[in-house]
Amino acid sequence: MFFSKSKVAVATKGRKRLSKTQKVLNLFEKGEPVSWKHLRNRYDLISPRAMVDKLRSKGHMIYINKSSSGTSYRLGTPTKAIIAAGIQKLYGTEYAYSA
Repeated sequence: MFFSKSKVAVATKGRKRLSKTQKVLNLFEKGEPVSWKHLRNRYDLISPRAMVDKLRSKGHMIYINKSSSGTSYRLGTPTKAIIAAGIQKLYGTEYAYSA
């Protein structure tokens, strides 16, 4: 509840609006590939690639698939080789394991 300028209590109803980032993440979590055009037009993103990079920096594994019909993105799980390379890069060879 909050007060407006006229000092009348105004109750907010409903739920909070989702951010564009959360909407795009929910779309990726459905498991289907999402095209660049779909992200650009449906979610009004100036640069869908920037949104993908933002989600990647938060730890989500998003793959890019380029084809003659355009660019599409999908959410996936990292392979053992990628995890092994990350551990080796962060902690050195004494903690690394082979995939």
